[in-house]
Amino acid sequence: MKIEQESVTPFNFDGLEIRDYTADRSSSSSFAEITVPAGVRHRLAWSRRSDKFYFGLQGRLRFMVDDQAVELSAGDLCIIRKGDRFSYENRTERVAKVLLVHTPSFDLSQEVIEE
Repeated sequence: MKIEQESVTPFNFDGLEIRDYTADRSSSSSFAEITVPAGVRHRLAWSRRSDKFYFGLQGRLRFMVDDQAVELSAGDLCIIRKGDRFSYENRTERVAKVLLVHTPSFDLSQEVIEE
């Protein structure tokens, strides 16, 4: 199966531009590209269901994972296990991009936003 970028409609989540390539598809994992503008922050959250794999494509993000700071740059991978509390932010003046894989696939009802 091929999913072309032009067929994926991005949506805004608190200033993040998310392209969910696997939305409304039955799969064991989900895959999204996230664009993080300068100064934008993902609120503190955790998953009851999925491990998350963030792969840096462009720019730099600062993750907080269970009170541990992690800097993610292009080519780096940040693994957030089910139940780990995390947030991230773009503290730079440049746009950052990451790929995100949820395993098992993303289920909004299983995500907890604490802030």
